[in-house]
Amino acid sequence: MTFRAPVGDIAFSLRHIAGLDEMTRSGLLGDLSPDMVDAILAEAGKFTEEELAPLNAIGDREGCRLSDGAVTTARGWKDAYQRWREAGWNGVSAPSEWGGQELPVMLHVALQELWNAGSAAFAVGPMLTASAIEALTAHASPESKALYLPCLVSGEWMATMNLTEPQAGSDLGALRSRAEPAGDGTYRIFGQKIFITYGEHDLTENIVHLVLARLPDAPPGTSGISLFLVPKFLPKDDGSPGERNDLLCAGIEEKLGIHGSPTCTMIYGEKGGAVGWLIGEENRGLNAMFTMMNIARLTVGIQGVGVAARAYDQALAYARERLQGRAPGAPAGTMSPIVEHPDIRRMLLRMKALTAASRAICHACAHAIDMSRRGPEGERPAWADRASLLTPLAKSFSTDSAIEVASLGIQVHGGTGYIEETGAARHLRDARIFAIYEGTNGIQAIDLVMRKLRLGDGDVARRLISELSEESVSASGREDFGRTGPALKAACENLTQATDTMTGFLATKRERDALAVATPYCRLFALTVGGALLAKGALAAGNSSEGRTWTPLARFFAETMLGETAMLRAEINEGGKGMEAAAIHLQGN
Repeated sequence: MTFRAPVGDIAFSLRHIAGLDEMTRSGLLGDLSPDMVDAILAEAGKFTEEELAPLNAIGDREGCRLSDGAVTTARGWKDAYQRWREAGWNGVSAPSEWGGQELPVMLHVALQELWNAGSAAFAVGPMLTASAIEALTAHASPESKALYLPCLVSGEWMATMNLTEPQAGSDLGALRSRAEPAGDGTYRIFGQKIFITYGEHDLTENIVHLVLARLPDAPPGTSGISLFLVPKFLPKDDGSPGERNDLLCAGIEEKLGIHGSPTCTMIYGEKGGAVGWLIGEENRGLNAMFTMMNIARLTVGIQGVGVAARAYDQALAYARERLQGRAPGAPAGTMSPIVEHPDIRRMLLRMKALTAASRAICHACAHAIDMSRRGPEGERPAWADRASLLTPLAKSFSTDSAIEVASLGIQVHGGTGYIEETGAARHLRDARIFAIYEGTNGIQAIDLVMRKLRLGDGDVARRLISELSEESVSASGREDFGRTGPALKAACENLTQATDTMTGFLATKRERDALAVATPYCRLFALTVGGALLAKGALAAGNSSEGRTWTPLARFFAETMLGETAMLRAEINEGGKGMEAAAIHLQGN
């Protein structure tokens, strides 16, 4: 089925929910206007529909091939990447100093949704390059910036993130890769990295690897990790790729989904050591890497939105065409499109509402990042804290929602959804990784509770909850909003009480209790934020034609999903007692 990019929904969310219009009116975005935003999104939507969406099935079927250390991507991928790069899409948010367009992160995130809706396996490579540009811009030496950023910003080269090792998954303190000073300002890198996305491929002439490793005198644990830039080919004086570095792709993984993306095992230093350059300070590599990971976590969240939007679009088109049974009220002896059956409608509306709420949370997070960089100087620290708080919500809720939406898409298709030919199953297979990489969603919940909830001694979270409560007041009293106001008010009260419980656990050193209910708390927080943002959009739409879409959608989300917050609050209040009682059976004999 032909994919239709949700350009209108994206533009509305950016402008009326996230706050893009406010930033343009305030002059914080230069000469970027709403009309320009609409034009950029329209052009990106066209490229997605015509170029990327058809690649998805090809990449899924063919995957990548490894031969003599070289990876070949699926038919059409290399040509499509060149057209995508030549159109200027790679450097949208990159600094103009290095050839980028320096557009806001909000717009970058919106475009990432479209690329992922077209093909998540394609989009994840450029996504990591954009994240590497952030890290190098913030932490690299002037020489490294001048040599590498122009080619990364233009898309002539791509970049990777090398964290994981066989014995060290999420536990970075256990990594063993080592770096030895060469005496000339460079280092020799030795070790093995696994699950490296686009670690080897044929899309660009060079690949820039950002590799975590330990120096000989490094302290143990995460405090002894440094970050190194290790190119596939060592650049010549003129910047063109020269001698091959001492690194290779030893294998590519057979995965559940995103088959078009090569996931590589990388070996460094089999012939004397791969040449690398230190990024940032010695033993402070995680500071630099987390600059890359934080933006990557947001863009993984928008990956989920993109795949969810694609799954919803396909399920809706199928439901409108598929004739099955007779819906209530239909003439006797006729067959109805399944979209007229109430249960199918319920599933489709849940798909749309989860996608819209996830998109709004991601856009709100991107807006906070933009304000932390472009807003009034005195307000920037507060916006940076807001972005930090929203990042684990954006990553976890959006990716969990993508899995649910893709699964519902299969259900809407019925038996044909379970058949690979329709492509509905592909969305679920692709989406499943999003909740795992760039920090599992359990890690996002831990980050929220153990770090982000403590920001400003809890004031950062309390300020956001106060704003959410204001939306519940605004949504009350309107007949067309149904129970949106009261449902949102109850959700805010549940979140407030749960937050008090969590901060109480932390204050009394009951970290085990806090960790036991971190995931329920993260979901409760995200549901409340999502409900409030959809209500904000409905209020902004008013009685316009857009209001006829957004008001019922906000109402559906509030009336059918926010009730979950009461159950989550009750679970949080128990501090994991029920879980611990049952966990005795997990210990074995």
